[in-house]
Amino acid sequence: MTKVFVDADACPVKDEVYRVTGRLGIQVVVVSNGWLRVPDTPLIERVTVSDGLDRADDWIAERAGPGDVVVTTDVPLAHRCVTAGARVLAPTGRAFTEQSIGNDLATRNLLTELRDTGEIRGGGRSFTKQDRSKFLQALDTALQQIRRTGR
Repeated sequence: MTKVFVDADACPVKDEVYRVTGRLGIQVVVVSNGWLRVPDTPLIERVTVSDGLDRADDWIAERAGPGDVVVTTDVPLAHRCVTAGARVLAPTGRAFTEQSIGNDLATRNLLTELRDTGEIRGGGRSFTKQDRSKFLQALDTALQQIRRTGR
């Protein structure tokens, strides 16, 4: 049975996930390091993991697999989930795939190094309405493909 796992602590598209999965009758697992309010429905499960680096990531990576979707901005988590056969989407609607994940990791590591050395300052770009729209379409497309193919 398909599940959507949400790396929820800083996820800006939780409401969109609830809307799409609710329409399709798909289970959602919202995983965070702290308590989060989620809609009261049997289709949504809230999991609060213990404090600690990457605990939510570990919980998701241990459970996500073929036929599941993971929503995260965390590239190392995306890599683990893609390797396990899950579909992985960023909140911008961008898919992490077997073909892109190596490049994604290399870019993430380079940017981390540049930030650590002070070469880059400041955060990334703002999250936009277009990002939200792209995410809605990407999630719906991914879930419809899984329904048709089972993967």
